[in-house]
Amino acid sequence: ELTARFIQAMHEDADALGVLRPDIEPKATENIPQMIAMIETLIQNGKAYPAANGDVYYAVREFAAYGQLSGKSLDDLRAGERVEVDGFKRDPLDFVLWKAAKAGEPAWESPWGNGRPGWHIECSAMSENLFGDTFDIHGGGADLQFPHHENEIAQSVGASGHTCGHDHAQTHHGQSIASHVKYWLHNGFIRVDGEKMSKSLGNFFTIREVLKQYDPEVVRFFILRAHYRSPLNYSDAHLDDAKGALTRLYTTLKNTPAAEFELSENANDYTRRFYAAMNDDFGTVEAVAVLFELAGEVNKTNDAHLAGCLKALGGIIGLLQRDPTEFLQGGAVSDGLSNEEIEDLIAQRKQARADKNWAESDRIRDLLNEHKIILEDNADGTTWRRG
Repeated sequence: ELTARFIQAMHEDADALGVLRPDIEPKATENIPQMIAMIETLIQNGKAYPAANGDVYYAVREFAAYGQLSGKSLDDLRAGERVEVDGFKRDPLDFVLWKAAKAGEPAWESPWGNGRPGWHIECSAMSENLFGDTFDIHGGGADLQFPHHENEIAQSVGASGHTCGHDHAQTHHGQSIASHVKYWLHNGFIRVDGEKMSKSLGNFFTIREVLKQYDPEVVRFFILRAHYRSPLNYSDAHLDDAKGALTRLYTTLKNTPAAEFELSENANDYTRRFYAAMNDDFGTVEAVAVLFELAGEVNKTNDAHLAGCLKALGGIIGLLQRDPTEFLQGGAVSDGLSNEEIEDLIAQRKQARADKNWAESDRIRDLLNEHKIILEDNADGTTWRRG
């Protein structure tokens, strides 16, 4: 019940940010037989061994490529080992595949007695069950590179003996490694005003708290303006800047409505450079820069076809798909004016101007400014957006 509640909360937060849900979301508890089968294979292959205490360990020195993903050598790891040696392990660096049951803990039957799987074997078994021995892309936080992903490689390759379909897998540094995965992607950490986010520093918050202040698309845009491998420095100032930048793109589409655009990589120079950026390790920073160059050209030419290109390219990374006016006039109103109140004040200001009551007109404009409502007067009347 607790797990289901947190899965639902995760889905709700991801939906708000426009993150597509995966086709399959396997659960570890539904794949215990696959984990036991993989552990049995590792034992048969001489890569793992059952210990007298009921645990089963992976013998890291039986996998010659151990440490290749993280660039760590077994000898260096052994030299830096601080944990008290477990008398049941052959080597202090050996990690657990199956843990013998303790009183009060969940447990499953196995050839080695009741117990539960280790953390690392879960991912290897579930990925093999869904994708086979090899697959294309594996992602995760930078902190998972070692030991978790290193252990996954040892388990998966140690069990199947297979590496990925081309000559060597690639890390994000372009380093060739022998792995069951073609490409490993590791994202950077969130920092808050230059410091790592943590409860101990008192700078910990959830995405739900952020979304009370900022439009979800603004938060998504803020994230995309940094490369996924880089640390993401969160601050209200950076989010305000992202809001202003995204507002400029939507203002372009409001002033020049987008025509239908048939998107392809070679449609024009903008699409070629956008695709090249995204194909180079998901270079969203460079891709977003292309969007702003394109918006500048649309602002100069009022070319609806190029506006359509801008909207289509933005759609690749989940941006610029809303009605521009809806975005520009959207935002939290819990401590401000509703759209209806704003429209009413604008109508009052229009009447004051018709009556040449400039003082009243200025008073209303100042009131709207206090609420960060920006007015734009033109020949067709007055439009507005939230600042």
